[in-house]
Amino acid sequence: MTLSIKPIDPVSRPFFAGEVSGIDITRPLSREEAAAIDAGMDQYGVLVFHGQRFTDETQLAFSRNFGELEQASGDLNWGKARRIESPLVNDISNLDNDNQVMARDNRRRLFSLGNRLWHSDSSFKAVPAKYSLLSARVIPSAGGNTEFADMRQAYDDLDEETKAECEDLVCEHSQLYSRAMIGFSDFTDEDRIRFKPVLQRLVRRHPSTGRKSLFLASHAGAIVGWPVPEARAFLRDLTEHATQRKYVYAHEWKQWDLVMWDNRATMHRARPFDPKEVRDMHRTTVACERSTMAEAA
Repeated sequence: MTLSIKPIDPVSRPFFAGEVSGIDITRPLSREEAAAIDAGMDQYGVLVFHGQRFTDETQLAFSRNFGELEQASGDLNWGKARRIESPLVNDISNLDNDNQVMARDNRRRLFSLGNRLWHSDSSFKAVPAKYSLLSARVIPSAGGNTEFADMRQAYDDLDEETKAECEDLVCEHSQLYSRAMIGFSDFTDEDRIRFKPVLQRLVRRHPSTGRKSLFLASHAGAIVGWPVPEARAFLRDLTEHATQRKYVYAHEWKQWDLVMWDNRATMHRARPFDPKEVRDMHRTTVACERSTMAEAA
């Protein structure tokens, strides 16, 4: 078999979310295979690979084909004992360090519920994420889907007046903002320093395709130079526009799926599932080469 990428929804969404077949990405890739996947990411923004039985080591090896990897420093457990050994692998699960399902009032679990809000990975870091790669190791019997929204098409469909308004805006992003939206405020002084706001452009131009997109996230809580209430109302309006169903692909997970997405072109959110069941996902993250502020310059 040879590598093939086809649209998941060829009728209504032919250029958003592709399904990849004909390749085992748990083994080393050739330069040509990695380039074909990169090209698929440029076209679709989201790629789905089925039946990829990754270990953390093989997932890390696959991810390194696409750039420098981020450390998993975005959760409350950073710098402490972790369930997953490598600091380059994000623990996107509802399990504690003893592999037991966390209680509903567990502090880490409550913090992680912010992932149910629309966001772009690591937009709260000065240099945000390029690609995210999420491997489904154990999935619940129902629910737990991940939804993706196409920020390129959402930008294209804005009226010209709104595009002009957005063009030069700079937002402040922080997990302090996104967690406040769900009522989580249990931060230590160390957390507040680590999650201090960073600046991100609201409109980005993709370095490979040249397409513009909205760089939105629940982490965005302010616009430089704007009153906070006006900024948040404006960002909410943009998010409501950008997450209309016509822009959204909902992925129903199967065990050993690997879903890869471009944070420069998409937003995503996790959906609820039975909190008594295990959902164990491991994410590696490829960092952008530079900040959005440097990109604009």
